[in-house]
Amino acid sequence: MIKEMFGKFVKINKKPEIQILPGNLAFSLVLSLIPIITLFGLTASFFSISIDSVIEFMSKSLPKDVSNILIPFIDGEGFDFNIGIFMIAIFFIASNGPYAIIVACNTIYNVHDNNTLRRRIKAIFLTIIIILIFIFIVVVLAFGNKILKMLLDMYLLANFSKEFYYMYILIKWPLSFLLIYFSIKLIYTLAPDFKIGSKYVTRGAVFTTLGWIFVTLIYAYYVNNIAHYDIFYSSLSNIIVLMTWIYILAYIFVVGMAINASTYQMVKKGTNNESKKV
Repeated sequence: MIKEMFGKFVKINKKPEIQILPGNLAFSLVLSLIPIITLFGLTASFFSISIDSVIEFMSKSLPKDVSNILIPFIDGEGFDFNIGIFMIAIFFIASNGPYAIIVACNTIYNVHDNNTLRRRIKAIFLTIIIILIFIFIVVVLAFGNKILKMLLDMYLLANFSKEFYYMYILIKWPLSFLLIYFSIKLIYTLAPDFKIGSKYVTRGAVFTTLGWIFVTLIYAYYVNNIAHYDIFYSSLSNIIVLMTWIYILAYIFVVGMAINASTYQMVKKGTNNESKKV
């Protein structure tokens, strides 16, 4: 059974839709960085955090070329009507990634649905979920330690002791697993244009969650311990690492989707064989 499931998984993973999808999804995640950074700036303003502190943090944490592009969206130069229209356009373009997920799901599950409008609306909803997950991964997993240290150094959490920081380190991984797992499972369940049982997407959701946490742990280690040591090629190498991280996240997501499809086909095949015997 395992051999047959693995064979189906490889067959599904070789489909053109599945091979192209990671790139589309990674592109959508890159575009989502702009609304994420803008939201981060608005949140900082709401909590009376200095925008200069946010800009300083971005300059130290992100590749120089990336921070130079994103900083204008939070330093007071980006909040006008034209940028608002630009962000809406970016959000719509970013929804092409989840739209491709829906199309790919329909292909691997052999579902035919020509309702383009409903599919586009669902893609926008999935885009919101994916952006929220990505915000959580960036803010909590990748840069959470740095952000919390910055807040403690600025005395914004003066009423809390250093034990708060260590408690955060302790609970962030199990909490992250639960939040990412249920979010990914929701996306896997909603993506196909037919009702699929939650049990059929459990394996893929677990695989994707563990894969995302593991890859993000490696990326966070690079950002916190290695990135600033690169003197000669810092901008180029950091951008390459950032893009590679995002692409691997997208690829893991697609592999998880293929695992779900393989599981679904195996269960359905077993059910049909039992029905024939009866």
